[in-house]
Amino acid sequence: MPTDAFQPWLVRWNLTPDGEVITGGYTGNVLLPVIKDGAPAMLKIAHHEDERRGAEVMEWYAGNGAAKVFARDGEALLLERLTGRRSLVAMATSGRDDDATLILCEVAAGLHAARQHPPPSSLIPLATWFRSLEPIAASRGGPFARSLTAARRLLSEPRDAVVLHGDLHHANVLDGGARGWLAIDPKGLIGDRGFEYATVFCNPDASVALAPGRIARQASLVAKHTRLEPIRLLRWLLAYAGLAAAGCIADGFDPGPALAIADVVAAELSI
Repeated sequence: MPTDAFQPWLVRWNLTPDGEVITGGYTGNVLLPVIKDGAPAMLKIAHHEDERRGAEVMEWYAGNGAAKVFARDGEALLLERLTGRRSLVAMATSGRDDDATLILCEVAAGLHAARQHPPPSSLIPLATWFRSLEPIAASRGGPFARSLTAARRLLSEPRDAVVLHGDLHHANVLDGGARGWLAIDPKGLIGDRGFEYATVFCNPDASVALAPGRIARQASLVAKHTRLEPIRLLRWLLAYAGLAAAGCIADGFDPGPALAIADVVAAELSI
């Protein structure tokens, strides 16, 4: 893919291309590795509302627990490029799953810490985020209905409201070298901090997430590290799994793994 789409920002921010254009998943984002003032950076153009809202959150993080934002202009975001070689995905799939989870918990704690400035006004409350689950729960019932029931119960008893990354998983926390593990690509939500860990349980892939006993073990591990109740974490996981499956169906992907996770959690909760 040519770099024409990036040209206005290459000129404006005095950037030099430093690699091939990267196209990002279902959101249709495009990224270009660049050099800014002699240092590696990443120029991202966001074509999806979630990503543009996430860019505001990245700026609000101010490099604390997340990649630094060097500049933002409309749909364009210039980020610190994280070039460390360590990978949480590789860690979790090579026998160090618990270590990867603890790192994600530490990153979450840093992201949830109070900032001096108020958060962006564009943040989406969890109650709004879960509305997309309602139509499919009404039409299909089963795991979708169980997930919606869990979500409504949790949302009716809110606790520990924080700015949520909303998609904190193994591929969205990268090795920042001397700066440690740093988050990228937040969704920009606000609500109960327990929600943040649902994506941890569902990743890095189905084979890890659905390994026998893994969900119960991870719930205990995360609960101990975050001082959250294991049963509340499992309820958030059930709520999230149904929402994720609904999103997969809407986007044309296989909902099977998310639904399988919902079934495992429902069995753990005896519902």
